[in-house]
Amino acid sequence: MRLVTRISVNTLCALTLVGLAACGTDSPKEAGPFAGQSGPEVANKALTATNGVKSLRIGLDMTTPDGRVKADFASSLGGDCTGTMALDGQGAMEVVKTGGTVYTKFDEAMVRSEMTDEPKAEVDAAVEMLAGKWMESKASDPDTAEATEFCDLKALLEEFEANDNAAEKKGPSKVAGKPALRLTEKDGKETFTFDVAAEGSPYLLRVTSRGGKEPMTMNLSDFDVPVVAEKPAAKDIVDLEQ
Repeated sequence: MRLVTRISVNTLCALTLVGLAACGTDSPKEAGPFAGQSGPEVANKALTATNGVKSLRIGLDMTTPDGRVKADFASSLGGDCTGTMALDGQGAMEVVKTGGTVYTKFDEAMVRSEMTDEPKAEVDAAVEMLAGKWMESKASDPDTAEATEFCDLKALLEEFEANDNAAEKKGPSKVAGKPALRLTEKDGKETFTFDVAAEGSPYLLRVTSRGGKEPMTMNLSDFDVPVVAEKPAAKDIVDLEQ
């Protein structure tokens, strides 16, 4: 089983983790919390620890055939979520999910990109009404599914299943100043790198891919930090019914 990370993007992006495929041995001079442990043992500890959190933050920077995608979401198993997403050439959006309600806010570029086939007068009217304003919808509404994919922490964590049987240890690294152990693999022309926290719980801190069609960097942080998701002020919410 491999721990290769693959992220697919339609209008917005969804995260999918699958497995590591490489084999490695420990250096006899290796020190630290993972000394004497095989690559697969470290990988499975990281997957198990990450799978067990109640909240986390995901930061994504990926290049796709449709352009660059950048996202930053804090999500909790309780359902609260906040985040931003920017699509190169298409604008940016903000998302707040609290309970069963979702609030989304598009910038002008995003509103226009969503209405490219509409008459100019209608597009201008929509920009005037919606750009920079929050729109309220139910979390169960199918139209909000793409905007809230990173808010489904339960589904995301299910991908961190500890079933790796091979991983190559590459030595110490650092992620945001925190000590980590690096694991790598190659899949054809694509190289994947995984950094596991070497202090405290062995969380998966960073995943990168290079050499493929969709190079990306994904950072994981704020493990078990409460997510504060607050309803926007009423004056900033557009009443779509009217």
